[in-house]
Amino acid sequence: MDYLKQLNPEQLEAATTTEGYVRVVAGAGSGKTKTLSARYLYLVEQLGISTANILCVTFTNKAAAEMKKRIRRQLPDQDLGRITTFHGFCVGLLKEDCHVIQYPTTFIILDEEDKEGILRQVFEDLGITSREMTIKEAIDHIGWRKGGRGYVKTLIGDTEKLRTLSEKATTLKDKVLYRYFYEQRKCYGLDFDDLVYFALYILEQDRNVREKWQSRLEYIMIDEFQDIDKDQYALADILSGYHKNLFVVGDPDQTIYTWRGADVKFILEFDSRHENVKTIYLNTNYRSVPQILSASNALIEKNRDRLKKQLHSVRSDSRKPLYFHAKTNQLEADWITANMRALHDGGMTYSQMGVLYRAHYVSRAIEESLIRNKIPYVLYSGVEFYKRKEIKDVLCYLRMIYSGDDISFLRTVNEPRRGIGRTRLHFLKTYSELNRCSLYEALMANLEADLFRRSRAREYVRMIEKYKAIFGGMDLTDLLAGVLSESGYEDMLRTSGEEERLDNLAELKQAIYDFQRKAGEEVTLGNYLDHAALFTNMDQTEKAQAVKLMTIHAAKGLEFPVVFLCGLSEGIFPGKRANTREKLEEERRLCYVAFTRAKDRLFLSDAAGTNYDGSFRYPSRFLFNAEKENVEYVVPLDPELEERTLDRVNQTEKYDTRLVNTDEKIGKHVVHPVFGEGVIIGIPRGQEGVIVQFDAMATPRTFGPSVKLAEL
Repeated sequence: MDYLKQLNPEQLEAATTTEGYVRVVAGAGSGKTKTLSARYLYLVEQLGISTANILCVTFTNKAAAEMKKRIRRQLPDQDLGRITTFHGFCVGLLKEDCHVIQYPTTFIILDEEDKEGILRQVFEDLGITSREMTIKEAIDHIGWRKGGRGYVKTLIGDTEKLRTLSEKATTLKDKVLYRYFYEQRKCYGLDFDDLVYFALYILEQDRNVREKWQSRLEYIMIDEFQDIDKDQYALADILSGYHKNLFVVGDPDQTIYTWRGADVKFILEFDSRHENVKTIYLNTNYRSVPQILSASNALIEKNRDRLKKQLHSVRSDSRKPLYFHAKTNQLEADWITANMRALHDGGMTYSQMGVLYRAHYVSRAIEESLIRNKIPYVLYSGVEFYKRKEIKDVLCYLRMIYSGDDISFLRTVNEPRRGIGRTRLHFLKTYSELNRCSLYEALMANLEADLFRRSRAREYVRMIEKYKAIFGGMDLTDLLAGVLSESGYEDMLRTSGEEERLDNLAELKQAIYDFQRKAGEEVTLGNYLDHAALFTNMDQTEKAQAVKLMTIHAAKGLEFPVVFLCGLSEGIFPGKRANTREKLEEERRLCYVAFTRAKDRLFLSDAAGTNYDGSFRYPSRFLFNAEKENVEYVVPLDPELEERTLDRVNQTEKYDTRLVNTDEKIGKHVVHPVFGEGVIIGIPRGQEGVIVQFDAMATPRTFGPSVKLAEL
């Protein structure tokens, strides 16, 4: 029971309230992971609930791993497989029940690169050029068409029907869509969207499966509830429909992913959508000093769509956030690096410092200053580990052994070179179409054909078949070592002197070893391939002793002793597209997230001048939202600049209250013959016409019904 003694009264109430619908509003740094872990242990140790009957959903694999680590200290021998992400849970459900839609358990999970690979092949087969359509446009269209979930019935149908739909489609977009579906269905591939949509489809369509999972999951806990989308919300509601024990934890003040489908109303209106909801507030902050919280509380209070709360700190008083208004970007960057140097000279390591910004382009001047001052830094915008070519190649080798799908075949069959070029691949594609088989099966059927005798295809098939027969009984690290050696891939990199890529393969070996060790139970090749496919950049850990540079979105869930929040200018943060109250409130929530990443010191800065579109740079309204008494100014702002800034903010806020967001015109991009490009942000109250925020103008303009605006 020691874990309960470590909780404060509100945390203890949350951990021991087990029945019914419970909403925990957990402020930043309030110990929600500790509370969730304690509740899980309480259910298992004190109430005797089996871990197999508890679903605990977190937002990232990294968060799930952290929770498992905490719980495993107390429950070393228990299966904690149901502490997972939404996508991870859906993979488990599909592995168990995909037979009801006639899918095999060896279905593959398609990442973004797989999707792009399929589409490149589709474009080539259909003769589509980049002028007609880009890969990104195709991905966006496919994602939009999948948004309604009605596509699932089409996708799980007959492959020939999908091919026919593509051939008979009257638009290029639909030709690509149905051909993509055809390629997906042929290799039983599911992308990230499909995992949730397919799970929902099965639960909604098959009563036996639905009742089985509802009965099994007696207690459901969902972390970061403010970030879930409508489909994840539907999944939670269905799964909790029998026992009605749904425990959600989140902070509406940290809803920053609406562009990804999140809706702050899911947590705000939780009590009106469910019966007898108990709401518990965790307002004690263990992370930040009181001065940082005072500024954070004042900032977020300006939002309307929230549950009112005030965070209070348990830490001793310290310094207020320090603000510097620089004359240029370079002076802002030099001020930041000078403070870094001073902190480092005072005994702080560079790895304890984080630089946060609204968009990556803001970091350019700071990077240059860091380089000039020889301060080590890591920029969180590089290629994700699992997307690096050599990692993806080797994972596709493992996937060939596991499932033999066409995507993995095309990636591995000629890497390293085996003489299987365009002509031979064209033959295999034609053969597989005529004989309704995979490309790998087509190759095996034609190994003796004259076309392939002079290639090294037989070596490739021999290696794949060898490991197909024995991988089930092999340690995963041994399997990887064998594949790297016998495929010739490792030798290819060594011969060409690709030391960095060889180091990445060594890191992959370590990743597989760590996965097996941390899993705590017997793992299979399929388990690891699923894990790797679901892994994201948010799950990575950076160990370098260097300053961390990242967007605020990337910093969600992290904390730093010192935070430098830069680029605090109108048009940058908040961005110029924040032209409705809802968008502006999300930007303010994002700023709140940035403030509350800081533990000991918070540095705020901006630079005067003009933006790339020629508009004047005013200090951000968020600086004033934090209230003057809560912020220390290095140099007082010029009174005239402050007055002009507040006038501009008040003007845009005034227009903001006039917006009618249900009007179909809102959000449309238009062009004015004189003012240029802009966005319709509202309609005038009590009259016809529109209000437009132009890209090159600081304030909106109101037009009557006779205005001539061309839509983009």
